[in-house]
Amino acid sequence: MVLQKAQQEIDQVVGRNRLVQESDFPRLPYIQAIIKESFRIHPPIPLLNRRALEDCKIGNYIIPKGTLLFVNLWSMGRDPKIWKNPLEFQPERFLSQSNSEIDVRGLHYQLLPFGTGRRGCPGLSLAMQELPTALASMIQCFDFKVTSPDGVVDMSERPGLSSPRAQDLVCVPVARCAPSIVNSDVR
Repeated sequence: MVLQKAQQEIDQVVGRNRLVQESDFPRLPYIQAIIKESFRIHPPIPLLNRRALEDCKIGNYIIPKGTLLFVNLWSMGRDPKIWKNPLEFQPERFLSQSNSEIDVRGLHYQLLPFGTGRRGCPGLSLAMQELPTALASMIQCFDFKVTSPDGVVDMSERPGLSSPRAQDLVCVPVARCAPSIVNSDVR
């Protein structure tokens, strides 16, 4: 269902005669929502570590200077106090009025896949420049046939530094369209 909605959005905005480009991304809100939802449920690194530079109070807790803190990004993305139906993959949640402005760049504390502040991930800009176009191109050009015996994608995770999947996803890309890569607007 998500794949079909994303393909429909790309077909309406870009069509099937040319390959999606970086300049198309602002007009692809559902693709943006898919990326945010993916980072919410599966952050690249599940724990963010920081050291308190000074004594501070967070809620009812006093954090002494020098304390090593671990922010559990994995559990924040699954917290029912923050997200409705947190275990369900619902990109539509980022299309609502209240959540549409949430960004992955560290300004909204309910979604911090790259950390925040001076110690945020240095790869953030590159990731957010390349990921949308790469994802949208794959969605535009292919359908994906899951090769598991029951045809179900298992998204469970096993322990690890980067929250690896418990079972590898094996699927076969099936050509959906072949847009012209040659574009007179790109030089």
